[in-house]
Amino acid sequence: MEEDLKRIGKEAKEDLDKAKTLEELETLRIKYLGRKGSLTLFIRKIGDLPREKRPSLGKLANEIKKNLSQEIEERRAKAKERHLLPPLDLTLPGKRPSLGGLHPITQILNEVTGIFLRLGFRVVQGPEIETDYYNFEALNMPPGHPARGMLDTFYLSKNTLLRSHTSPVQIHVMEKEKPPIRVISPGKVYRYEAVDASHLPMFHQVEGFMVDEGISFSHLKGILEVFLNGLFGPKTPVRFRPSFFPYTEPSAEVDIGCLICKGKGCSVCRQTGWLEILGSGMIDPSVFKAVGYDSEKYTGFAFGMGIERIAMLKYNISDMRLFFENDLRFLRQF
Repeated sequence: MEEDLKRIGKEAKEDLDKAKTLEELETLRIKYLGRKGSLTLFIRKIGDLPREKRPSLGKLANEIKKNLSQEIEERRAKAKERHLLPPLDLTLPGKRPSLGGLHPITQILNEVTGIFLRLGFRVVQGPEIETDYYNFEALNMPPGHPARGMLDTFYLSKNTLLRSHTSPVQIHVMEKEKPPIRVISPGKVYRYEAVDASHLPMFHQVEGFMVDEGISFSHLKGILEVFLNGLFGPKTPVRFRPSFFPYTEPSAEVDIGCLICKGKGCSVCRQTGWLEILGSGMIDPSVFKAVGYDSEKYTGFAFGMGIERIAMLKYNISDMRLFFENDLRFLRQF
């Protein structure tokens, strides 16, 4: 009888390999494990055998039954998964994969950089960890200078810090090169400020400067007007207001006509019709002295702007924190 039992197990395995559908698996289960199945009937006959043959034959029969039942259930589960999947329609068009996009800050940086590249400037990067000398002293802000209080600085040690503006790049470049020079330097800057809708401890700036013989304030005005009209539109009003920066003299704040009210006055521009956009001025002779330039021979101008502020104005965004919260609902709009 042991040979008959092994034959039933072998036949069941062969039939199982052929079964593909749920119906075929159910037919196979009934054939071997049903009330009148061949394996079930064989197990019932074991009780009629002599006592000494029952244990070994019963153990083998139960193993075959257990393995067969387990294999049928596993194949039934897989067949159900296949049955639940929708049929493949080869005539349907493919699904376009979801693609990412450039962050709005990156887009503005690229746009700003592109305009200045077309104006003949080149891009130079500078270190984000600076010495006190490059961040302050060489820019006409010696120890104790009141202008240092305008920049709340992250100090790493007594003489090293996270740069609070991109202006130190001016010194690095002018120490190594002789005029004519025409450079912009985009990058991150750091200031110890409380986080709110218009202040962050890290943001982006673009510093630009030009040095040569005969450079005047008119050159500065011309370059910035071309830049701002290229960025915000050809009819954007631009004005220059006297201001103070320790490394430029004379200095000027640059405003553009309010993009929201078109100069009529609104809450965004505080009813003035103007929006402050960047700071600029003629490079102070003391800065030229720090890099060994002859201020009687060379003149130059410098300017700096915050990229987040430009993005807020251009996209009409009221809270700077949105740029860094990584909310896809916000980022997918750009």
